[in-house]
Order: sequence, then structure tokens, then C-alpha cells
Amino acid sequence: MRISIVSALLASVFMINTAQADVIHSERSLYTNILVEDDGDLRCLKFNVKSNNTRQSCFLKSQPKQLVFNYTKLLLTGLLVNPEPKRILIIGLGGGTMSNTLHDLLPTSLIDNVEIDESVIKVARQYFDFLENDQIKTYSQDGRVFVKRALLKKQEYDWIILDAFNGDYIPEHLMTQEFLLEIKSLLSANGILTANTFSSSQLYKYESATYKAVFGDFYQVSNQNNNNRIILALNKGLASSTVLQTEKNAQLATALLSFGVDVNMLYRNMRSTATQQDWSNDSTILTDQFAPANLLNLDN
Repeated sequence: MRISIVSALLASVFMINTAQADVIHSERSLYTNILVEDDGDLRCLKFNVKSNNTRQSCFLKSQPKQLVFNYTKLLLTGLLVNPEPKRILIIGLGGGTMSNTLHDLLPTSLIDNVEIDESVIKVARQYFDFLENDQIKTYSQDGRVFVKRALLKKQEYDWIILDAFNGDYIPEHLMTQEFLLEIKSLLSANGILTANTFSSSQLYKYESATYKAVFGDFYQVSNQNNNNRIILALNKGLASSTVLQTEKNAQLATALLSFGVDVNMLYRNMRSTATQQDWSNDSTILTDQFAPANLLNLDN
């Protein structure tokens, strides 16, 4: 019941005309327009003045732990297959919501956040209570450069989250087969990847084919509440995934409730490409030589 009430509240908040929102901060960074808007209890970070699709992070000031965006809830499906990641890498910071949430859920885990735009990091710290400490580090770097350097240092991560998605665009060099192979090499033996990406565009089949070429079959996580899908891939492939023990599942379900997340909803929205592949096997793979993301990101 509590989740239903909170969901209804969030839905009603988003229906409010955004013209009523108060801009409390705006700046032009090296990469984008950054706005922070307050609309009553809701505070949002946007990377564009024209579209709500460019909202990067939102939180309720009276309930900062409640996850506002549907896709941030769906990203937590990673915990269903890897409930105790010790080292986590997040590429794309936004307001730092995911990092804060994972620190609350996994207080002993180490979290590295990578964000190319120093202005975004500054805004996350100032307006979104983004937490940093000895376990949570932030690096202002291009995500692919960070990954390459981490590989040279022979680092490993149990969970990598790709969230360099602004609602309209993902950097082309973070979508190619070569990049995903680098990501896979950075995963621990039981490591997982979750990526926030398109649910409907001409890029869909190319991106899907590229992930399958690198990881084999994966989970697609999406529902009708937004235009995002989450790709959940395992380093060892789906055949090696195990169902959580009942006790751990119950513990996770209880922990997620405080963030407004129903663990049963997560399970319901997971679909394996082994049984539900929705693109053709001859779809072209994105590579460093063929990655026309801007041209392909057109609604069907």
C-alpha cells in the first residue's frame, strides 16, 4: 500500500506543468546546459531547457530516499543476481541518486563514480546531497578513458552501471563492441553490467545485437511506465545465474521497500533474450568504425 501511495504521489507531481517550476540554478558547462528546478517538494536536474526527457535526477526533498524515476528502480535488478557486490563502478553521475542509494543498501561496498562534466559533479554536491567519503570516490573523466586506465591497473568491479544516457543520446564510443569488451574485461568472474538505454528507436536492434555479441543472452528490464530499458548482462552469461535464496530475497525485499521499490515488480519486468529476443539475428553490430548513434536514434 505504501508503495502505491508514493507512486501515485510521484505521478501527480510529474503531471504538474513544468512552467511552474522555479529555476534555482542554471549554467552552461563545457558539454551542456545545466538547470536545477524546484517544483514544490520535487527537485530535478535537467540537461536541456526544452524537454522533460532530459531530466537526469529528481528527488523529493521531504523523502530523499524515495526513488522518483522508474529506470533507477529497474537498475536495482542487478541485486537480484549479484546481491553483494563489493566494488561498484557507475559511469554517468547525474545528481548522484544511484550512488547514494547503493551506499545505503551496501554500506561496506566501494563505489567509484565517473562523470565527464565537472559542473555536473559540483551541482550534485551542492543541490542533491551527493555523498562522498573514503568508500565513495568521484572521477571527472570520460568513461571510456577511465575504463582503459582501470584495465591497465588490473582493477575489477563486481557491478558496472552505465548511465551516460540523457533521454535522447548516449555517447557513441560508449556503445560499441570494443567498449563493451573492455567493460567485460573489467568485470570480476561473477560480475554484472546494468545499462540504462533506449527502449524504442532505430538504434534498438543494433545496440541489442552488440550486447549479445559480447555477453551472449541477457535480461531486458522494462515496463510501460517510461521509455527506458535496462540491459542486465552477466560476465558468465545467463546460464550461470542463480536464484537468490529465500532468506536473501526476503532481506533484499525489505531493504528496497524503504526506497519505494517492490522486488516482485523487478522480477516481473525481467525478460531473458534467450526466450524473448525482439530483434533479428542479422542486425549489424556497432563498432568503433560503425557507430552512427545520432543517425539511428530516430523513433520507429
